[in-house]
Amino acid sequence: MNKIKNYENKKVLVLGLAKSGVSAAKLLHELGALVTVNDFKQFDQNPEAQDLLTLGIRVVTGGHPIELLDEDFSLIVKNPGIPYTNPLVEKAVNMGLPVITEVELASQIAECPIVGITGTNGKTTTTTMIGLLLNADRKSGTARLAGNIGYPASEVAEKATPQDDIVMELSSFQLMGIQTFHPQIAVITNIYEAHLDYHGSRADYVHAKWEIQKNMQSNDFLVLNWNQPEIQKLSQTTKATILPFSTNEKVDGAYLEEDNIYYKGEFIMPATELGVPGSHNIENALAAICVAKLKNISTDSIRQTLKVFTGVPHRTQYVGEVAGRKFYNDSKATNILATEMALSGFDHSSLILLAGGLDRGNEFDELIPSLRGIKAIILFGETKDKLLHAAKKADVKSIQLTENVQSAVREAYDFSEKNDTILLSPACASWDQYPNFELRGEAFIQTMQQLKDIEK
Repeated sequence: MNKIKNYENKKVLVLGLAKSGVSAAKLLHELGALVTVNDFKQFDQNPEAQDLLTLGIRVVTGGHPIELLDEDFSLIVKNPGIPYTNPLVEKAVNMGLPVITEVELASQIAECPIVGITGTNGKTTTTTMIGLLLNADRKSGTARLAGNIGYPASEVAEKATPQDDIVMELSSFQLMGIQTFHPQIAVITNIYEAHLDYHGSRADYVHAKWEIQKNMQSNDFLVLNWNQPEIQKLSQTTKATILPFSTNEKVDGAYLEEDNIYYKGEFIMPATELGVPGSHNIENALAAICVAKLKNISTDSIRQTLKVFTGVPHRTQYVGEVAGRKFYNDSKATNILATEMALSGFDHSSLILLAGGLDRGNEFDELIPSLRGIKAIILFGETKDKLLHAAKKADVKSIQLTENVQSAVREAYDFSEKNDTILLSPACASWDQYPNFELRGEAFIQTMQQLKDIEK
């Protein structure tokens, strides 16, 4: 860790806890800052705040009192989930008080290169692929995953050595709070419309994503999805060296040609050998290959690693086979676009789709083209009637309504035949029946496992 002196005896406010807030508070305390932690949750229900208090860190809980800003703080480290419309944050910005996120703090103490990955879809899968690839040929050090993927960036940066790489997944929320953050390599998987409730407009959302490259120079590499004209246009405004990837055309980077993957003319592998299905995962693999090649990973190691990679939990994850039926868990598909991408990776004639969940008021007409030709669809949750309407328009031959994911798995299995695929890709959030998409995915896996036990 680079033991910077910037924060010695400086008053710093850490706003919001969770994993990243706890890590930031502990790190700042170690760097000599006078840390105050402010969290909305009451102290008696807040074990994280209680733990920090035992370390001698001041904690203020039960709300975000604006009066805290009277205390002459030098800096705020904000939890990414707290919006800039929060009154305390809004006032701090108006006062000219710097507001950063924990990834900025991590970059200041990191002694090793950072690979940063952002985008609307595919961030976690691409980050995981890159981590595996960078560890494939490694002689010294480790590629360490960090950031939005679930490992606090400041905690990872504190432990990393100069021989390591930090492979950091970055959300638009995190990127809004950077100042000097500077990845050696950055990846933008794609940009679609998302999080407008937080950002206010698509333009502000795109601007937040594009912040990943703002401190990059010509000796840094920016890996971009060349399928998107919007990203091509943005590429004209960066100082970084562009390395494109595309499934639509031959580019001076990684690309798909006649179902084979190439990097700058060199054959890498057939796309059919990738361990995860779907055109979106081909894009993810192309982005990861660009990073691996920049880091001098051999083609053989790239091929072997990507062949055995079966996906990230709840993201088109192959979870097993029961009596000749393959099961895929894509519970993370909480919107129509994600389900469209998942459906693109399967033979529709033998595919049984499980979908449904929270009703956010939208219709599912956009999904109709992707539903055409599938063998069956089993629907559950608040949106099952809306999805039923879309499935009928798509002329899906077999449509069943059921209660939840567990009953959907059982009904799909009873209907299916050997060599069929059963895919959970809900196109909806989980909150009508499950606290999060992870628990929804676990319900799918557990029910599949019960079927496997019965069939033994």
